[in-house]
Amino acid sequence: MSSGYAPPTLLSDRTDDLVSWYETTVESHDDAFEAAKELATRLGAHVAPEDDTDTNTGADTDTNTGADTDTNTGADADTATVEFGFWTPEIVDADVPESAVELELLTSPADLDPGETDHREVSFRRDRVSVRRAGEYHWAVVGGVRTGTRGTLGSLYQLVYEDENGEEQTIQDPVSYSVPFGAFAPAEVYDVGVLDETRTDREYFEALGTEDERVSTTEDDGLPRIDPATSMLEIHPGTATERGSLAGLAEVYEDIAGKQRAGDALEPWERAFAGYDGIQVMPLEPLTENKEQHDFWSVKQGESANTSTSEASGGSSDEQRESADISTSEGSSDEQRESDDKLTVEVARPEIINWGYDIVVSAFSAPNPAILETGRPDELVDFIAACHDLPRPVKVVFDVALGHADNRGAELLNDRYILGPGMYGKHLDYTEPTARAVFLEMQRRKMDFGADGIRVDGAQDFTSYDPETGEMYHDDDFLAEMDRVTQEVAGTEYRPWMIYEDGRPWPRVDWELAASYRTLIEQHPHSFQWSPITFAHNTPALLTFWATKWWRVREVGEFGGNWLTGVANHDTVRRGTQIDPTVEFNQSPVNPYLGEDYPDTIDEAYDNAASSMLFHCFLPGVPMDFAHANMRAPWGFVRDTDLTWNVKVVSDESKFCYWQVRDEDFDDDRFFRRVKDLGFESNDKLLVWMNALSAAVEATDYDLDVMADMLSAMDQPLGDDLSAADLEAYSYAWMRDVHEFANLSHWHDEQDDERMKFRLETREFRHDRPWLLADLDEDDDYFSYRHPTDGTVLYYGFRHSPAGDEQLLFAANMEGVTVDTSPEYLAEDAAEDENAPEIPTDGWEPALVAPGAEESSSSTDPSAVELDNGEAIVWRREL
Repeated sequence: MSSGYAPPTLLSDRTDDLVSWYETTVESHDDAFEAAKELATRLGAHVAPEDDTDTNTGADTDTNTGADTDTNTGADADTATVEFGFWTPEIVDADVPESAVELELLTSPADLDPGETDHREVSFRRDRVSVRRAGEYHWAVVGGVRTGTRGTLGSLYQLVYEDENGEEQTIQDPVSYSVPFGAFAPAEVYDVGVLDETRTDREYFEALGTEDERVSTTEDDGLPRIDPATSMLEIHPGTATERGSLAGLAEVYEDIAGKQRAGDALEPWERAFAGYDGIQVMPLEPLTENKEQHDFWSVKQGESANTSTSEASGGSSDEQRESADISTSEGSSDEQRESDDKLTVEVARPEIINWGYDIVVSAFSAPNPAILETGRPDELVDFIAACHDLPRPVKVVFDVALGHADNRGAELLNDRYILGPGMYGKHLDYTEPTARAVFLEMQRRKMDFGADGIRVDGAQDFTSYDPETGEMYHDDDFLAEMDRVTQEVAGTEYRPWMIYEDGRPWPRVDWELAASYRTLIEQHPHSFQWSPITFAHNTPALLTFWATKWWRVREVGEFGGNWLTGVANHDTVRRGTQIDPTVEFNQSPVNPYLGEDYPDTIDEAYDNAASSMLFHCFLPGVPMDFAHANMRAPWGFVRDTDLTWNVKVVSDESKFCYWQVRDEDFDDDRFFRRVKDLGFESNDKLLVWMNALSAAVEATDYDLDVMADMLSAMDQPLGDDLSAADLEAYSYAWMRDVHEFANLSHWHDEQDDERMKFRLETREFRHDRPWLLADLDEDDDYFSYRHPTDGTVLYYGFRHSPAGDEQLLFAANMEGVTVDTSPEYLAEDAAEDENAPEIPTDGWEPALVAPGAEESSSSTDPSAVELDNGEAIVWRREL
């Protein structure tokens, strides 16, 4: 820092105005929740509008007096006036005096790159200013604060106070816009106004309210709502590209857009990402961290003259933090406190392995820095802009996981946010008025990065406690509040496409039988839900899946117009790889028609022409595919963020080696380097060990010490004196290896040109016929399967376009032996059903035929085709 550095300064008059606004807001509302919703909009750090009176002229006006006299700048050209607000009931309840609470600002050297993952020590300039307490809140308006932008790391901030034991504690901002060093580090003052003003897709949002708008529905309040996509792709950003970042994903779509505009052919692997007008990105929220594995913000020895060591709550590890004793500077107002000390911190951009759902909720409104290679929130906007800039713009849907918090969320959130322990960590309290309002504000801020749609993860998990009945209930009122949140991007206010995942009465034992998947659609007719065939436990690799699940598939035809459909997503593929293929009882056998080995079987189960054409070419709803399934790449549930359950997580994936790892894959020098270093020389030996580990978890009820003793007795390369620490070390090695193994960049060259071309043609077939979104017409359309099956589950159906200019006839061998079919044969089969419409037999022409399907050599019907397992055909008839 230069000698002319002007420290940030509390602006008393503007702080008083902010406190007055708070008081007026509280007094103007009889309902605590309604007041909290308004108050939540001012929480966190916001660059304040310029005020002509805020010039840096001297201490008497609570402004900076450094060498530079520019408005709101001081010695740093990137400074501004910033409003800060914190909801702090824990401080008030603990009777901490207002004078003991301060805002700490940490300003880095100008050349610090937040995108670097290398750990290095950095000296931050540490300044502290007083804050004003009002009710359960603390407020401050501070001049001379460095603000973050695309090219500048803004000052980091947190609230600090001294507890009753004289130890310094910290409070992080749960509604921050940027956390470059993770949720357990101080947040960054970030100028989202500049971000919005400079985004390159502003015209996309500005057009939402014009005659050429890309939305067709308008709510009663006049706001447009984004239309659903025609088809959608689910993507895990951390493994979708070699770089594992949103910038890497943006580059994929920029390259696709360039080739499409130039008329150039796409590479086979690029086709896996093309043909959709919607993308659902798995959660983008900051994640929990493992105290023993992760340390991206570690405070070192302070450099001030007077320091005292104390443990900081909410740090990224159990390190000791140094804090300076602060005294009021001469010449400053009573409210102003300054410290000219520095704070040395070891920092790194987080590198975390996680599928995205283990969030701490705190800093939910910020992008996950682990997938921002630049460390800048701009990267998220750039990715969205790349999607919007495609020749056919692609809508971006955020996967919002606010139905729970990881256990470590309790270190960052005050107790009023948390109801108690839950199935996935901490159960959030949606009935606490301010917590309820803050959750919604988190959603609003995150979506304001430019999302077109929101997918609410696990809506059935949003439950609250009824003190009168002593039971939990589904908090549909809160889900309705989520639906009411509107977005404002590039000056346009709009309502996003609303999607719920809801399997209630999950976790009731009969949920698969009892769930309607329509509860929230009935409450919010514009919304969509995941279909029953899409939700969770979905195992098409097992024989008879398509026969035994027919009742659910038929529901898609009848009710699917507001459903997301398809069999492949992050959950279902994972569930498929958890099946024990060696089980010989109490489970359908593996479908022998899908492939010659287990990897081929799982690949074909979640990506075959029959299922793809069923959802894209015939059934209603919005078909959704999963990028890993499209590329037949490995996928599993991996995370290195869990301190307690890491070994159990790996044991749950013990069948992964059967389903996802070919011997040649294991032998490849690129893969499984860590477990090979531990002594596992072959896939067979690894599989034996994984099965033993899984059995030990079950036999010991997850007692790591007992497990280590048991496994020491078997012949395995880890030694004959295993400890719990050895098991944990193996688990982290396994998860990191699988994370690398699942990166899609490794599988680009494995893509079959004919298959990828046909899948893209299948999606384009859907886009040419948007009318397929609607439910089947109960009078004119038809959907059934052949009775009896005779060894083949043959689905078929008949649909009319609303314009009356086209009819489609679909047939697919979903599983089983080869079968012959034709329009004549299907018309004859349907005629046996008195409820079926008459299917014409003339005028049909093949519109889309799966690779491998061919004219039948055994049928006397010249239009007959022979469909093998997983093959399908669509005929078209013009009217």
